[in-house]
Amino acid sequence: MSNNNAAVVEIAQTASKFTSSIVLHSENKYIDVKSILGLFTTLVSSHSYELHVHGPDAEEAKKAIIEVFEKHGLHISVAS
Repeated sequence: MSNNNAAVVEIAQTASKFTSSIVLHSENKYIDVKSILGLFTTLVSSHSYELHVHGPDAEEAKKAIIEVFEKHGLHISVAS
């Protein structure tokens, strides 16, 4: 992964546009995607993420977050 900083900032900015709760599950940790600090510590140490989105705009939020992850070459799966 080349530049995590750009990915972290873009993911947090994208997440903050939505009212839904957007959480990443990774290695027994849950990280609020709107937290830049949480993302910095997680995106560096792990490679597999599970996305949990709950709220009124969940579908749009999922789509937007997945796009950002893929753009930066990060692997993500969506929790059912």
